[in-house]
Amino acid sequence: MLTDGRLKLRHLALALAIAQHGSMIRAAESLHVTQPVLTRGLQELERILEVKLFDRNPRGMVPTVFGESFLEHARAVDLHLRDARRYLNELADATVGTVVVGIHLAGSNLLLPRAIASMKAARPRVTIIVREASPDLLRSSLVAGEIDLIVGRLTSGEPVTGLRHVALHAEPIRLVAAKSHPALALPTPRLEDLLGYPWILPGSQTELRRELDTLFLNSDVPLPDNRIECTSLLTVRTLLVETQGIAMLPATIADADDSLAVLPIELTNITRRVGVTLRESQHLNPSAAMLLEHLQAAAAVLRESA
Repeated sequence: MLTDGRLKLRHLALALAIAQHGSMIRAAESLHVTQPVLTRGLQELERILEVKLFDRNPRGMVPTVFGESFLEHARAVDLHLRDARRYLNELADATVGTVVVGIHLAGSNLLLPRAIASMKAARPRVTIIVREASPDLLRSSLVAGEIDLIVGRLTSGEPVTGLRHVALHAEPIRLVAAKSHPALALPTPRLEDLLGYPWILPGSQTELRRELDTLFLNSDVPLPDNRIECTSLLTVRTLLVETQGIAMLPATIADADDSLAVLPIELTNITRRVGVTLRESQHLNPSAAMLLEHLQAAAAVLRESA
């Protein structure tokens, strides 16, 4: 029985350290203990669990199938404990705290900045860390507890296990180019009219890119040969302004930029919901919960203006 008091938090810590460093020596150094102490602790843990957790090979300490399973649960416990520590620290002083938010294009130019501005006006000592990355990387960071929430476009497919979504508002997706782009002079441009220009596309593994591929397929138009894959809004914007590029972007990005314009081509079957993604079992710390409230308030204003 693991509930008989023999399994301690230090056992979880040493298993996680060995898995992280792949070396008993480096794991012992990270925990500030000697290697013999770490070795005895691992032997004790394996006796409690009655399985072998690690094999030693030329690459170092490698988890067995039992070790991988135990480490998955150990990481979950460690994540919950870190969340609890942050929650208690912020309860002790509600004026301070930290929230880490991931962002990817949708919501980056209006929704999140407005929410941050209103939150900082109310709680200036709260630190807000914004991390931009691809949707897949953001979801991995969220599951690992490295970020508190993701602001971005919500996909229309099956929900990812362990994650939940909070829809905030609808944000149309449009084809965007510089205001000087030649295609804007066409009375009724079509997709096939744009194939000669460079395209700046979402990453190949994103839901938005899959929908774009489907749009070209259904229109019986080949995907442009001249294309760039980019997830950085700043880079995309510069490429649009300095080249004759075309990109698929949230309409609010083009609306807020005097150098950009929307091409009059309807994008069918492109989902438009923007919202927040959270871990399913997550209990938000006070700072993250407050940011969510400000995001909901900012989204309400955007819905009204739409």
